[in-house]
Amino acid sequence: MNHFIMLASLGSDLANSAKDTAGKFGWDLPHFLAQVISFSIVTFLLSKFAYRPIIEMLENRRQKIAESVANAEKIKAELARTEAARQDVLSRANAQANKLIEEARAAAARVQEQETQKAIAAAEQIITKAREAAAQDHERMLAELRREVGRLVVETTGRVTGKVLTPEDQKRLAEETSRQLAA
Repeated sequence: MNHFIMLASLGSDLANSAKDTAGKFGWDLPHFLAQVISFSIVTFLLSKFAYRPIIEMLENRRQKIAESVANAEKIKAELARTEAARQDVLSRANAQANKLIEEARAAAARVQEQETQKAIAAAEQIITKAREAAAQDHERMLAELRREVGRLVVETTGRVTGKVLTPEDQKRLAEETSRQLAA
């Protein structure tokens, strides 16, 4: 209970002190109430016409910033998707290009093989024709040689025997010589 008495005496001392201070500074109740009412009116007017528009403007600005950040995130995500699609297209294009290169190499190898086969066939034809021509030349030369040998035999026989051979004798000797040479 002593505490209450002490608090009461302390409260009355504070009230006296506040009254003395208010008297020194010129405080009076009617002026104080007028200032409170003026302050309340100014606070209401500022709140209604200044603070609310400012707060609304700040809220709009915050929303625009949030929308800009969201749009930036969307753009970033779209850019990442576009980059992935670009990489996919590039990889498919590279794969297709490699496939085309391999097909071209295979086609070139086939063409080279075909041309090689054509060249071999042409060379074989040339060799065959050359052999045929050589065989024909050989046969022609052998026939010529036989005729020449036959003529020489007939001429030599005619000189050795000293008689003139008739065309029938010449023919018979040429045929005999040809048979002997062929055997």
